[in-house]
Amino acid sequence: MLNIKIEKLFRKDFKRNSIILIASIVLIYLFISLYFVNHCFFNTVINGVDVSLKAHDDVDHIITSYIKNYKLQLIGRNGEIEEIIGRDIEMQYNEKNSIDKIYQIQNSFRWASSLSKKQRYHVNNLFLYNKDKLEIKINELNCLNKNIIEPKNVSFKYSDGSYEVIEEVYGNKIYKDKLYEAVEASILKGKSKLDLNQNHCYENPRYTLSSNKTPETKNLLNKYVSAKITYIFGSENEILDANTINQWLDVDENLEVIINQKSVKEYVQGLSEKYDTVGIARKIKTSTNKVVEVKGGFYGWRINCADETKALTENIRLGEILEKEPIYTQKAIIRGKDDIGNTYVEINITRQHLWFYKDGKLIAQGAIVTGNPNRGNSTELGIYMLNYKQKGSTLVGPNYEAEVTYWMPFNGNIGIHDASWRYSFGRDIYKRNGTHGCVNVSLYLAKKIFDNIEDGTPVICYEE
Repeated sequence: MLNIKIEKLFRKDFKRNSIILIASIVLIYLFISLYFVNHCFFNTVINGVDVSLKAHDDVDHIITSYIKNYKLQLIGRNGEIEEIIGRDIEMQYNEKNSIDKIYQIQNSFRWASSLSKKQRYHVNNLFLYNKDKLEIKINELNCLNKNIIEPKNVSFKYSDGSYEVIEEVYGNKIYKDKLYEAVEASILKGKSKLDLNQNHCYENPRYTLSSNKTPETKNLLNKYVSAKITYIFGSENEILDANTINQWLDVDENLEVIINQKSVKEYVQGLSEKYDTVGIARKIKTSTNKVVEVKGGFYGWRINCADETKALTENIRLGEILEKEPIYTQKAIIRGKDDIGNTYVEINITRQHLWFYKDGKLIAQGAIVTGNPNRGNSTELGIYMLNYKQKGSTLVGPNYEAEVTYWMPFNGNIGIHDASWRYSFGRDIYKRNGTHGCVNVSLYLAKKIFDNIEDGTPVICYEE
């Protein structure tokens, strides 16, 4: 019985003490809440000024004192520190501010939350300053006036058959507008430090070593220089490989690889200049055993520079390794110093004689009549090729119309044909009764040539 009475008594005391404790805590909390009716919470910072536990009536004075000694440190990318001092920009406390809204936000009964949570506030109209003087101070900053190093993307360097990546350059060039905005925002918030790099005041390279585009560009460059094109010109060849191709490659600001079309075109034109034979001077051993130099005409090899430039560009894009002939506008019979071969028509203007050889064998020869030089109709010298042959044609020109049985043009509307209206050929007839440029031959000789000649056969016109 005694134990039961003691236990009941203990329970009554515990309950009474608990009530007293709770009531005390509530009273203390209410008392503290009463304190915060006109005081700032713990950990309260307004526009960079610590006013924790300060009376609302004292906050104005505290902030005013803060402004008197205010300075903003600007921390550059290289660690250089510059300062903007509040006095220099006439910084002052705006008495017509809206700081009271902060006091209203801090409901005194919620003061306990400030024990563990920082209370940071920004009042837009708390500070005033002279904008013109701030702009002057910003313009005087060393970071805007020292030697400027421009930012650069990663770059690519060719060496020993492949490309390596060169690290980007961050430099020290600043966006002036962003700098001004960041400084202004820092001042209005009362911040004491401004890291220019963290606040994106610097112009940065767009592409760096860590950019996804960087390895893509490197791989594409290496693909292009892996191309190897061997051009075949008969017994000669020209090899185009990485040592030349790398000089044609550029990387633009978007890390796109560009094949310099001007360089490709110049290379192809160089091949054309070296290996084209149209119109070049050729040493010809004539049927009279004389050696004459013949130049002009349009017979020979001619590269199609436009089409070959496109084709070569595509070869490089695909990284191809191949042997090829260039695309030709026109081809001769064979490659080599003697690209005429042993099938050709030889026209000696001086002797007014024609020889036709096929596979080295003389098929036909005979006297001819060529263009009248005294009337400005000389048969043009040079090496040409048979355009086509046609049986039965009507030749029409200024003041004439003639029916011919065998028509074999080799230079536009100039060709070899029979002339039934002539009773003799050769000698100096061409000087007084020559043609308009064509080569007149007998019907027999025309037929012999016509029956054996093929399109593309060289036609050599020369004088001794």
